Amino acid sequence: MTELSTIFLIAAVLFAVLILVTLIRLLTGKTAADKMLALDVINVLVVITMLVLAAAFMEPLFIDIAVVYALLSFVATVYIGKYLAGGLK
Repeated sequence: MTELSTIFLIAAVLFAVLILVTLIRLLTGKTAADKMLALDVINVLVVITMLVLAAAFMEPLFIDIAVVYALLSFVATVYIGKYLAGGLK
């Protein structure tokens, strides 16, 4: 393993820890907006982790998966936001 890939793996572990911390906020959030924001932050951290792992393992497929995941996450966030605003019946 090269020194650069070791740094990428340490960063991926750090992002995994941040996901767990945000998961605690998701479970303890008082309002639906708090929970939605925590879920959105988790989605962003998952995308970043996928990109870091793609760089660490030099696997371009992870980048494609991260882009698709980010797009689906965005659509879900818009849908949930519209639902919370009362736009969906």
